[in-house]
Amino acid sequence: MLYYKNEAYGLTWWRLNSITDANRYYFPFRNKSESMLFRVFEKEELKEFFDILAVRNTIVGPVETGLDRNGKPMYAFVQTSDFSRLRLNYTTTKLPAKRYFLPYRENLASFRVNGTDWEKIVDYNCDRPHIFFGLHACDINALNRLDKVLLGSVYPMPYYAVKRKNMFIIGFDCRPQPFCFCRSMGADTALHGFDMFITDIGARYFVEVLSAAAYNLLQIVNTRAPEEADHLQYMRTVEEKNKKFSTHVDTTDLTKILDMEFQSDIWKQWGDRCLGCGSCSNVCPTCYCYGVEETVDIDLRGAKKVKTLYSCNVVDFAQVAGGHNFRPERHIRLKYRYYHKHRGFVEAYEESLCVGCGRCGEACLAGITVPEVIASVRGEET
Repeated sequence: MLYYKNEAYGLTWWRLNSITDANRYYFPFRNKSESMLFRVFEKEELKEFFDILAVRNTIVGPVETGLDRNGKPMYAFVQTSDFSRLRLNYTTTKLPAKRYFLPYRENLASFRVNGTDWEKIVDYNCDRPHIFFGLHACDINALNRLDKVLLGSVYPMPYYAVKRKNMFIIGFDCRPQPFCFCRSMGADTALHGFDMFITDIGARYFVEVLSAAAYNLLQIVNTRAPEEADHLQYMRTVEEKNKKFSTHVDTTDLTKILDMEFQSDIWKQWGDRCLGCGSCSNVCPTCYCYGVEETVDIDLRGAKKVKTLYSCNVVDFAQVAGGHNFRPERHIRLKYRYYHKHRGFVEAYEESLCVGCGRCGEACLAGITVPEVIASVRGEET
């Protein structure tokens, strides 16, 4: 394991030297059992904190990128060194921050032939740490759930691991939207997977500090220990936020119900509406299915292996050599996507892969939403 440390307030850059490093050196300061430290600081301190970090670090945060067809702002996670561009009161981004740690297209390896010898070049495509400034709890929990598959499995993915390792995450509280149901999926609060989490309690910010790096970086601004009044205001803020959740999904015995309704005609009804375009997977923060393409140069002196994220809703996802397609019908592909999220992942990891951000329903051209599908499977009217 090699590490490089920037001067002043730069973050440490960790570099994986082998696949086993993905497990061996995974988040030494982000254990689930680690106790949180709470601090409070005035709102004007946040800009100073950002500006100091931006001098020597790459910061990714939510910025306004335009207006939708209804005239409402659209937001995206982009690199910025200008605090005035940040929109920390954003609703949600159209696309998750997934492209920074699970790119839609990524070169895995390239090969060169030199005479009778050949060379393989592997690049994990990460040369610096990234500070994610303003992730909501649902997106942090999405990372935690991806970690279970891409880091916690027998064969971790080093390309994901090195990017995940080089993250410093600053979470920020959210405003529940009519389409989100993260509270139903247990993703409305984050208990781990971040370095610090900021909640707006009115006149000041309440900060949960989880990592040693966050504790050290907070020394550059004026903070203090929270008083009883701060604790009370924090609890009132959380209580008010919880009242604003309007969309709910009943997950009681959902895995058993899905097993019983596997052959239900309801899947055919939803399949008739589905366009099979894959928009839901494109905007999902936890979809990780991919394909690998190997190409050889026309002169036979070079080749490359490229990974591309894919969608299980696309017609050729289950097509194999010889042309046979195991899932040629839309309703079967849609059904298996729901079973992976809400059945298979629960059996393997004891929680749903879905975090309830609601992006899929907002992006779906056919207007299909998770709450409606789950309700119909349960026999409830939507």
